[in-house]
Amino acid sequence: MFSGIVETMAQVVKIETEQTNKHFTLRNPFGEPLSIDQSIAHNGVCLTVVKIEGDLYTVTAMQETLRLTNLDLLKVGDWVNVERSMLMGGRLDGHIVQGHVDQKATCIDAHETDGSWYYRFEYDSTREMVERGYFCVDKGSVSINGVSLTVCEPDIKGDKGYVSVCIIPYTEENTNFKYIQPGTVVNIEFDILGKYMARYLSQMNQMSK
Repeated sequence: MFSGIVETMAQVVKIETEQTNKHFTLRNPFGEPLSIDQSIAHNGVCLTVVKIEGDLYTVTAMQETLRLTNLDLLKVGDWVNVERSMLMGGRLDGHIVQGHVDQKATCIDAHETDGSWYYRFEYDSTREMVERGYFCVDKGSVSINGVSLTVCEPDIKGDKGYVSVCIIPYTEENTNFKYIQPGTVVNIEFDILGKYMARYLSQMNQMSK
């Protein structure tokens, strides 16, 4: 489990394909050793450390993860947001983030505004997805590329959902949001509490029919 408070960024130094899996090797940016089996969120995707060589570590993404996230688009030299799992007893500065990305979203607007940065994203939306909690509510929480953010201007039109977020300069500078521009594909994880409530209500409605 994570909080969506990105610690730093890690750079991809090698990508290997093995059948339908991809192995990503990154440079350890944490300033302290990692361990095998440790969970680290990469652009919001929870991945397990499977290999360590000096200051490099490797994680593996399976086919389903690659299909649902932007990890399949990564290239050597790209920077990803990274966060180690939460410590029990620590402060929850963001919101509860599972590291289980729900789907991809595409940036349709990015611009500076009064010292901060504004981003708007578009994602696929169907009735079934809404019933599963794949939507945003105003002033709610959403994780984009692993960053815990407050929702503004959520909307659903036809088969598309929309969400906007505003980024303070510190977040812009210290995460890969500074590389996001219109057309960039990001990972989005909707609020787990909202998903539980939406699925509960959907099940109750089906049972009452």
